[in-house]
Amino acid sequence: MNISDSLINSVQTVWTHRSRSFLTLLGIVIGVFAVVTMFSSIYGMKELISTQMERMGWNNSMMIYASQGEKNVKARWLRFRWIRRQPKPIDFNDYLLLSKELDAKNIYGTVDSWRKWQHNGKERWIRLTATTKAFFESKTYPLKSGRYFNYYESMNAAKVCILGYHFAEENFPGKDVIGTTISLGNLRLKVIGVLDSDQVNKGKMDFNSWERRRDLFGVYIPLSTGAKYFRTDNAIDLIYLQAYDEAGYQQLRTRARQLLLAKHNMAHDFAFNDLGAQIMKVTDEIQGMLKKWNITLSAIASISLIVGGIGLFSTLLISINERMMEIGVRKSIGASEKDIFALFLLESLFLSIIGAVIGIIFSLIVIKIGSAALKIALPLPVTGIFLGLGFAVIIGLVSGIYPAWKASRIDPIKAIYFME
Repeated sequence: MNISDSLINSVQTVWTHRSRSFLTLLGIVIGVFAVVTMFSSIYGMKELISTQMERMGWNNSMMIYASQGEKNVKARWLRFRWIRRQPKPIDFNDYLLLSKELDAKNIYGTVDSWRKWQHNGKERWIRLTATTKAFFESKTYPLKSGRYFNYYESMNAAKVCILGYHFAEENFPGKDVIGTTISLGNLRLKVIGVLDSDQVNKGKMDFNSWERRRDLFGVYIPLSTGAKYFRTDNAIDLIYLQAYDEAGYQQLRTRARQLLLAKHNMAHDFAFNDLGAQIMKVTDEIQGMLKKWNITLSAIASISLIVGGIGLFSTLLISINERMMEIGVRKSIGASEKDIFALFLLESLFLSIIGAVIGIIFSLIVIKIGSAALKIALPLPVTGIFLGLGFAVIIGLVSGIYPAWKASRIDPIKAIYFME
């Protein structure tokens, strides 16, 4: 009897005893289902965190702000002349220089201020932020209506504004405010756009929603406008830089530092807040924690596979007594011990692999349903699928070796006598 004949006989035996085979498969199905689903959940969580951080502009980013680190150093002798090194703030021209010279994914500056807002007889303070179009792109704040600042408005301190979603909904519910004028403090601003609701946290996990909600309660003006009307000497509060990837992060930081030192006469009057490095550290910690959870949950899920293996082992041992006549007949017509051993071992492997396939199919169905219900794209866990399938094969081998050996050692005469 060759391998193909043994495999065909194993399939026939499984099909003949469908109820017993189904109960035997159940433990393996549950175990593989649990392993694959756990892997998908963990990978989905990792992907979600990475995507959300990227959409919020946190990854591979840094901020440059003014520093008084060299306020006591007034000048430096350089090439037979004295050059002034008096500290000065980060200004709008610094932003223009960096935006022109640097190859960055996103770059923008900000100026924050608070202005009184009077509407419907009520007065309160509103956060007014001066920035550029890149701010909205980096933070993933799309427009509900209108447009962003154009080049002319960005460069010439135009008195135009973009309203945050919650600000517009609270003060102008159901109204089209594009083209109207509002007054904030001593500034009269023409409304050119209204931001949409938060797209990052919509239907997903809560990522820094308090800050994003605060942003969408604010009003935005061009960076040049804020530098001109809210600060002296065209100063701005900070410049935000974001690299394309982790590999280019340090290179971007070094190049920005060189450009600013040259422009500031080598004065170290600015500093970096390495937000990207902090986010990388937090991300690594989260990834490490999720990895531990993945190992823990997979170990727990594997218990079901072990239980399924025990059930398979027990079923095969019991089936030996039920199939004594079959074993005796096979041996009496020339089947060797190797043939009987292969028959039972292949049956064990076939059962475990079928259980694994059914478990994987059920898991993929649940993943699809879960993705649609939670509105989260859960990935196909290829590692989990191979791990579950590998576990099932190992358990099939381990569970089937002893029953197969025991069946192969049965004396055909005793087997026939047993049936009498």
